[in-house]
Amino acid sequence: MSKVKLTKGELKRQRDSLHQFERFLPTLQLKKQQLQMEILSHYGLLEKTKHEEELKRKSFENWLLLLAEPQVDISKLLTIKEINLSSKNIAGIDIPVFESCEFKEIEYDLFTTPLWVDHAISAFRELISIRSSIKAIEESILILKQELRITTQRVNLFEKVKIPEAEEAIRLIKIYIGDQLTNAVGRSKIAKRKIEYANEREFAPL
Repeated sequence: MSKVKLTKGELKRQRDSLHQFERFLPTLQLKKQQLQMEILSHYGLLEKTKHEEELKRKSFENWLLLLAEPQVDISKLLTIKEINLSSKNIAGIDIPVFESCEFKEIEYDLFTTPLWVDHAISAFRELISIRSSIKAIEESILILKQELRITTQRVNLFEKVKIPEAEEAIRLIKIYIGDQLTNAVGRSKIAKRKIEYANEREFAPL
């Protein structure tokens, strides 16, 4: 803590600062709790979505070897046109929310292409959408964790540094001002006694 000016003006400044710290601290603590809950919620959502991805991937195993057929190349039919994201405000910060994937529509010959290709395209697009959702969730977690780190630092700063410093400064200033007041009263009494004594000597009978 830097050296404190032992004045009434500084006492007021420190009291105002303490009041401000104590007013903002509950808001920061609430924000910290909200972020912690949201991170836990997003981890649960991430686990659930990864489980969906695993189930979808396993559903391909029965016919996955069909993709090895030389006349089949569905990779061109899985080109992403756009990933649509919205945003959600959590404790004052915006995080991405996956909405949908749009794919480029490319025409192919329905007569020469095996029938299972339509199902494969639909299934792979679902898988790509799930993976895009996972990416958005992971990005949200990173944003939330970064904000939690900053908020936790501010809470600790207020709780462990700013508030104790202000309280200590107020204590020191009040002690000093109290001592000064006591000394002033003491000096006043001494001066009064001296005046009374001088008056007594001046008017004392010879």
